[in-house]
Amino acid sequence: MSEALAPDRIRADQPISIRAEASLVDPDSCKFTVSCSVHPGGSFFFAGRERAAGSPLGERLFALGSVASVLIAGNVVTIGKAPDAAWTGLKAAIGSAIRAQLLSGMPAILETVAPSGTLARSDAELGAAVQELLDREVNRSIAGHGGKISLVEVQGGRLFITMSGGCQGCASSQVTLREGFEVMVKRVAPEITAIVDATEHAAGKQPFYPRAGSMPG
Repeated sequence: MSEALAPDRIRADQPISIRAEASLVDPDSCKFTVSCSVHPGGSFFFAGRERAAGSPLGERLFALGSVASVLIAGNVVTIGKAPDAAWTGLKAAIGSAIRAQLLSGMPAILETVAPSGTLARSDAELGAAVQELLDREVNRSIAGHGGKISLVEVQGGRLFITMSGGCQGCASSQVTLREGFEVMVKRVAPEITAIVDATEHAAGKQPFYPRAGSMPG
């Protein structure tokens, strides 16, 4: 179980930069990168308001009303919004909530909350969750470009996938994963520690995701 690590002490007059980056694949997901550490104690995922008990930042964000999920990792906070909600106005409110939490001096995550993956599901269960994500959201989004992402297997928390059609060898494949698929996978299966590209990108110089790389926290 993680310790309750308070963020670096921030003065009231110290500027805090927060950059919002909307997902290119999932319109309901947005990543907020903060200029300082939000919480250094690992990756924490909250799939709903009731799951955020023990996280002052999580509770503050869910109180906004349109937030459906929260992923806190290092200096990045990834928000999933309700499908019927609009980002207009919500992004600013999220940024204000993050800033207010940092200035409060309280840790974003308390020691009573376990990091994502502590109560890990089996590889088969993770595979089922990812397959549902591919069928329901991902492949529908990239079908218009003639592309498809297929699940090969999940082994030891590592997700093996292949890309076909318009995605194979495509120069934008790396963007597709890093800006969209990776975030979506963390939303449904935060226990996944790495995504491995098993595709032979004949037209590309390298796989769109490093084989030995791990997902950034």
